[in-house]
Formats: sequence, structure tokens, C-alpha cells
Amino acid sequence: MSEQKSLVLDANILIRAALGKRVRDLVITCAGKVAFFAPDVAYLDARRYLTGILSKRGLDPQAALAVLDGLEPIVLGIDADTYGLARDAALARIVDRDADDWPVLATALVLDCPIWTEDQDFFGTGVPTWTTDRVGLFFDSHG
Repeated sequence: MSEQKSLVLDANILIRAALGKRVRDLVITCAGKVAFFAPDVAYLDARRYLTGILSKRGLDPQAALAVLDGLEPIVLGIDADTYGLARDAALARIVDRDADDWPVLATALVLDCPIWTEDQDFFGTGVPTWTTDRVGLFFDSHG
């Protein structure tokens, strides 16, 4: 039996999971064979962006926020005490691109696993990245 693999989700993937069916279905379907994680700030960012995006459209964000809350048992939040251990290493790799993304990169470094993102700032940081259109390959190869 193979060891369970892990994947760190960026806030943009959490947002996509809360707003759409495809990402949410991928997460739920693969939860038994892949451990999903996100830094606690990714959840904070996702909540803030969901509220802003939906409010601007005149929509109530509560349904999307409830979906996001429902993902927390599947996509485990990692606290700053844990990913903070790799803060300096993460910043050294991403500071020239988007320093605000360091917690996602640090979480991946601490857990020694890839990142699922649509954000190109993670490319070339020394951590494997998967985009939604390709993450199925990761799931298929680790099942």
C-alpha cells in the first residue's frame, strides 16, 4: 500500500472550491487518498475575498462561506506556529514575486509537499505546483 500524499491549497483554490463544483468535487473525491492542507491565513484570505466578490455582485456570501466552512474538516488548516518555522526560507524564494504568499510556500516546505494553485508566483520556487487543469494527474499518480 502506498503512503498517502499531501497537497497544500492556496487561497485561490479554496475560493474556487467555495464558488464552483469542479474544484470542490475534486477535493471531496480525492480526500481519501490525498491529505489536503492550507495555512490558516489562506482561509482568512478566502473568506475576505468571497465576501468582497459576492457582495460587489449583490449576492449574499453566506452560502459560499458555508461551503468553505464545510471544507475545513477535509482541507486542514495549519497554524502560523507550524508554517512560521519555514518563513525565512519561503520569503527568500518568493519575496521578488509576491511576499504575501509566503505562508502557502512555507506550509509546503514544512510538510514537504506540492502546492495546488492558479498563482504563477509559486512557479520556480523549488516546490512542485499543480494547477486545476493538471492536478488530476497528481491524484491519479498517488492513488
